Amino acid sequence: MATIGLIVHQGRDSASEQAGDLATWLVDSGHQVRVPESQTEGLPDAVTEVDESVFADGLDLVATLGGDGSMLRAVELVGASETPILGVDHGQLGYLTEVEPGHAREAVARFLANDYAIDRRNLLEVTVDPKNGEPSWSGLALNEAVVERTADANTIRLRIEIDGEFFTTYAADGMIVATATGSTAYAFSARGPIIDPRHRCLLLSPVSPHMLFDRSMVLDPETSVVLTVDGHRPASVSLDGRRVAVVSDNASIRCSLSDYSARLVTFGTRRFHHVLKTKFGLNDR
Repeated sequence: MATIGLIVHQGRDSASEQAGDLATWLVDSGHQVRVPESQTEGLPDAVTEVDESVFADGLDLVATLGGDGSMLRAVELVGASETPILGVDHGQLGYLTEVEPGHAREAVARFLANDYAIDRRNLLEVTVDPKNGEPSWSGLALNEAVVERTADANTIRLRIEIDGEFFTTYAADGMIVATATGSTAYAFSARGPIIDPRHRCLLLSPVSPHMLFDRSMVLDPETSVVLTVDGHRPASVSLDGRRVAVVSDNASIRCSLSDYSARLVTFGTRRFHHVLKTKFGLNDR
């Protein structure tokens, strides 16, 4: 008997309908199914609703039914436990999701039969120190950490240290510190390079910098980057699109690759350059 977690995109009817079907099949097969709080709608009564803080405890697999955002949500909940994550694609981009909806049950069955592989993806460890008497805060991200201006501010100033040495101070709308996986997320919109997600590195990309030096930098995987707010304007800190803090002058944000990794379930059917060809319509050129 296995314990399977489900994370469902509540705004997509197809995902909700398939979650009910998948949960019923798993429960009838003798497995336990759990979901985070407020996600039991449309699911059988035997599905257990648990607090987010204990969602990862004892899980054998998390299956997400949605898009890349649902995969990022799974990483948020189970990243430190390294629970395998299987993505069923009910989204639009699908850089992270592995399985088409019509093959969801087959994919879970293959996992339960130990017929799968794991694609390990680096996670970013981020520590926010407000420097105002508030406690420091740490979290993990699969794609990126973003320090950027708030809605009511113009540019912000960010002092950058690389491995403890001052590099420069940016005047910009923000700064992205990304993993290789995150190179096709926000950093891509900021004209950063596309990096194979199996590559270990940190990517530092400014957002609309108001200075001559506007290039992204690909850094050694052992690098530690510290961003310090340098000025009176507040800055917003986000991990994988989730705002986690608003900080002020002298606050620091430390970013480095984590010892943990995201374990994405794969069946050897997708390669990164094939995904790029599909997403950018390169197959017919």
